[in-house]
This record gives sequence, C-alpha cells and structure tokens, in this order.
Amino acid sequence: MTAGTSNQPPVWDVVEARKEDFIRLSDRVWETPETCYMETKSAAAHREMLQAEGFRITDNVAGIPTALIGEAGEGGPVIAFLGEYDALAGLSQTAGTTRHEPLTAGANGHGCGHNLLGSASLLAATALKEWLEQTGTPGRVRYYGCPAEEGGAAKAFMVRAGAFDDVDIAISWHPSNFAGVQRETSLANCRIDFEFTGRSSHAAAVPELGRSALDAVELMSVGVNYMREHMPSDCRIHYAILDAGGISPNVVQGYAKVRYVVRSPDLAGLLTLIERVKKVAEGAALMTETTVKSTILAGVSNLVVNTPLMDTMQGIWESLGPPAYDEADLAFARDIRATLTPQDIAASWNQERLEQRDVPLADFILPPHNEVRQMGGSTDVGDVSWVVPTVQAYGPTLAIGTQLHTWQVVTQGQSPLAHKGMVATAKVMAATGMAALQNPDLREAAWADLKRRHRGQVYQSPIPEGAEPPVAAMTAK
Repeated sequence: MTAGTSNQPPVWDVVEARKEDFIRLSDRVWETPETCYMETKSAAAHREMLQAEGFRITDNVAGIPTALIGEAGEGGPVIAFLGEYDALAGLSQTAGTTRHEPLTAGANGHGCGHNLLGSASLLAATALKEWLEQTGTPGRVRYYGCPAEEGGAAKAFMVRAGAFDDVDIAISWHPSNFAGVQRETSLANCRIDFEFTGRSSHAAAVPELGRSALDAVELMSVGVNYMREHMPSDCRIHYAILDAGGISPNVVQGYAKVRYVVRSPDLAGLLTLIERVKKVAEGAALMTETTVKSTILAGVSNLVVNTPLMDTMQGIWESLGPPAYDEADLAFARDIRATLTPQDIAASWNQERLEQRDVPLADFILPPHNEVRQMGGSTDVGDVSWVVPTVQAYGPTLAIGTQLHTWQVVTQGQSPLAHKGMVATAKVMAATGMAALQNPDLREAAWADLKRRHRGQVYQSPIPEGAEPPVAAMTAK
C-alpha cells in the first residue's frame, strides 16, 4: 500500500506530513551524543518537542533526571511508545563518510541508532495524538523518554517505580538491517561492580606486607574463565577493569575495581549465575587476603514476546512495504558494504535465518516465524514486556551487513536512507497503536498471551531492593 491510498491508516498521513520536524530532532540528537544517564541535551530536545506538540509532561521519572513522559488524550486505553536517545562511548564518527573518521577521537557516537529510535517513537506518538484529537476517540497516548538503555537499565527502574502500571499496550522498535517485527527474546543481564581492598606496600623492599587487590581481580578473572565450562552454553559473562590500583608497578595495589556483566536467557538462571560469580569473587579475596564488596548497578529481564501484537504489526508492515530507496541511497549503502567483511554481511542474513542475497538495502519485509528465537543481546525493554504486552519493530535504517555498536552505524545515522527507514517504522508503530486503541479484542488477546507466557511466574525486578539509578556511578562506564 502506498501513501495516499484511501484504505491506509489515517495516522500514516500525519506521519508523512510531520516527518521533517522529527528528522531534524533525530539529527539534533545525533550531534550531541551522550551516554548512560548523562543525556541532558538529548532529553531536553525531546522535552522541547513534547512541549511544542502539547503533551502533558512528567519529568524526573523514577528519580532519573533524563527520563520523562509525555501524555495526551483523555480516558480510554493507554498506548505507550518507548523512545531512547543514549549513545555509546568511543564511537565518534563523521556522518556520511565511508571510512573510519572520528569527529573527536575517543568521544561518543550513536553506534546503536538511538537518535533515530527516540525520534521515530515520538513521531508515532504525535501522529496517534493528532488522530485522537481529530476523531474524538477516547484514549491516551504516552511517549516514554528512556535514557541509559546501553547498560543502565533505566526502564527497569521505571517499571519498579510504577511508571507502566496503567499502560495497556507498549510499542517500540530498533534500527536494523531489515524491516519487520522483532520475534526474538533477549538475555536477562546484571551489571555488578566488585571492589577489592587490600594493603599497599613497597613491592621490592617489603612485598610480604602487601595484599594485592589487583591480584584478586586477576584471580577472579581466572576463576570465572574456568567456570565458563560449567555453565549453560547460552549464558554470557564479560568484564572490564575500571581501576587497576594505580600506575606504579613498585607499589602493591591496595585497591582495584572490576565491572562484570552477567547474562542468562531468563531471570531465574541469571540470579543463579550471579551467585556463582559472587562466590568466585569471594574465593579470590580469600586467596589474596583482601576483602571484596559487590554492588549491583543495573539489571534487566529477558524479553517476553506477544503473538497477537506481533501478528498485527506484521500485517501493517506488509501493507506498507519497505521504504522507497533511491539510487543515491543504494549507492551509499554499497559504499558502506565495501567497508564490511563477508562475515559481517553473512551474519546479518544468518541472524534472521535467511538465504543471503546481493542487495544493499532491505527490499522486503521479514517473514514471520513461529518459534521464539534467542538473540544474543539484552535490553531493558524486557522489564516493560513482563508487566505490559509489548511489541517491537525492526526498522530498516542500515545497509545490510552493518553490525550494531560500530562506526558504520554512526556514519549512516544522518543519512537519507536512515531517515526513510525511521519514518516508515514510525508509520507502522502509529498504525499498531491505532489498531490497539480501536480493537478491545486485540488488547484482551495481548494480555491473555502475556499471562500465558508468564507460566505462573510473577515478575521480580532484577534490581535489588533499595538500589537507586546509578546516575553518578555510570559515568565510570
């Protein structure tokens, strides 16, 4: 179905009419890349747009300065659109180039496309808001401005604070190589800091008086590496040393700090694996006669998919079709693909279990599949999906073969092909929200599917009681 046909969802016309304003918002956020909980300029840009569009705004959601909610409408069901705007450290890149060319060496960059993510979600929310106003339909649309998806678990804190308690349906998306519906679950994960404290001494004169905290960090790494053989194969553990205890090798390091990310396909498995990692840390402390303190910074649950909502969104994508890329878009995508390896390109097709074709941009909609597949990453959308029926789109904003968290994502972030994918995805999300508002049977089926997938389990936040959003701590990412 193309724009302008009589039987298209009316929100598509609104998206088309308003797209330039939100493309500018996306580009503005791209130009001020900010990481985990530090997204002050990006959140302010989204707040300005919400205010200009007449949304009722709630700031400081869950005690997070860069989290906000915009609401419009009265009564009826509540449809939530989830937006993100955080960047990644170390991925600064000039836009529109086909070589690695940082704007500022070591600076941040939007290597996961969240500049597009938040803008498209807000465009979809605005389109649905205008449709509610034009038709007098009862219902409320909300835009959730969510920071710190990259490692900060802001949505998990927002869920714990009750920000989604009255939401009927939640809709989100992610930039991708393809157009379609995300039908994969994600890994639950937890981010933990381990601080070892020992005793400093002169490393040559009196080494026997020292108790090395750095030794404890290294021994913990050895222990976790041996543990990998004896944990489920689909779990993951990563680490980064945040403080090695100084730069003087002739001083026994009296303090060291390491950050671990522990991942598991489900929350129950995650909690078990966390306790095993903690025991390894305690063992490392015993061996080195140091002490260890662990602090959970963030945790997210596995994603719960929703069949009625996925099938609804699938039909809408198939009605819309992929974006109409022009020759300039295709040429730029081919140039990007020239910077990729054959393995990069094959990985994109393999992740969707599709036969590889020599096309630079998605010219089709991903076909549905019945089994729930496991993707390797994690997202705090998972916690929303445990308490609200949730559906996510894949938006075609990248040349096929582009891997997330790379400079190639950043360089495409302001391109016309990315903008086209963003706008198409906003149309699909807006139409999905309109379908949920109009169809009480769909909402009822979505809730029934969520309860079925719970299998009697009650949502348990992966964030410990009393833990607060680590706004200050995450600056040490």
